[in-house]
Amino acid sequence: MTENTRDSLFPSPGFRVASLLAIIMLASPGLTAAASLSDTASPLARAGDPGFAEMRPRQSRPQPQQERETGSWALTLDNDMLVPGTRDQDYTYGLSMAATGTRARDFLLSLDTPLGWIDTALGLNSLSGSRVRGHSFETGIFGFTPEQKERPEPLYDDRPYASMIYLSSSRVQVNPDDQVAWHSTLTLGALGLDLAGNIQNGVHKVVGSEQAEGWDHQISDGGEPTARYAVARQKSLPISSDNLEVKSTVEGSVGYLTEARWSLSFRAGRLRSPWWQSNPELTRYGERNNTTATSEDNEHYVWGGIALVGRAYNAFLQGQFRDSDVRYHSDEVNHGVAEAWLGYTYAFSDGYRLSYVLRGHTSELKEGVGDRNVLWGGLVFAKTFD
Repeated sequence: MTENTRDSLFPSPGFRVASLLAIIMLASPGLTAAASLSDTASPLARAGDPGFAEMRPRQSRPQPQQERETGSWALTLDNDMLVPGTRDQDYTYGLSMAATGTRARDFLLSLDTPLGWIDTALGLNSLSGSRVRGHSFETGIFGFTPEQKERPEPLYDDRPYASMIYLSSSRVQVNPDDQVAWHSTLTLGALGLDLAGNIQNGVHKVVGSEQAEGWDHQISDGGEPTARYAVARQKSLPISSDNLEVKSTVEGSVGYLTEARWSLSFRAGRLRSPWWQSNPELTRYGERNNTTATSEDNEHYVWGGIALVGRAYNAFLQGQFRDSDVRYHSDEVNHGVAEAWLGYTYAFSDGYRLSYVLRGHTSELKEGVGDRNVLWGGLVFAKTFD
């Protein structure tokens, strides 16, 4: 780790795009192969064949063929104090607001138009069989802090202060027959602004907690633009039933987080909303990038999952082009990270729903005080509309 230096291994934009395309091309054949099994295969092997649906009866659920003007809104609060014990470090808090529907697509600040350009260039808009489509818009802020927040000087053996304010637009295309969904997301944001520290210290003052004194040493202090584009392919697995859904997800992204990941997730209980509208596996710190369920039926379920991540670059640790007092080189961060989450959702019949989630991941740093696993909790308040 050095002071006021730029990571020489910062991936170029061309490298990132090539990596993303390679991830998707490699993932697609393996995920679609199950659909080509012959009629003579064993029942277990044929379980993934849509023509063998009698082996896995599914309850009929709403599959909206026409997107609503306003499908839902959601308010999310993340904080490391929403878990047992006393924590106030690493990913320390996040606030976000999200909405779905055509109004979210057409909103003045929506990024759907440039997202559409990128999707078209990559061929995502011409996917055969994708009949159900949805759009969402999200805005939020989140921040990271080291453990010893009372110290005003740079802390070179802990994770750096970091923050991002962002706007994000997402699209989903669903093929109900093949139980496949494609998600794409474009996020634009700003690193290093004072607002994140002001919010944290304002809340700490109200509740009587210690002030975080080192925000002047955050990544890209003073402000720097940033961006990320992500594509995910999801597949509902044959083991799914009326009260259980299991899906696998392959995702790649380029930008302030450049990574490839595979996840396995589930939800179990009284399920009434379509499987592709619940996507906690697409969450990146405070950024949700997923569609809120639009069913107004009463449902309640437990949900969770695991993810294996190969991360080439993390701007919240390594910085970008602007000098940062504390930053890490590529050989000082862990490029393999494991994530896990477990949550519960209760949806009332009037469309309101409440969720709690416990999330965590393995250490992102190889050594020093910052070499520790990360854990936080989240609350989601949402409303769906007819």
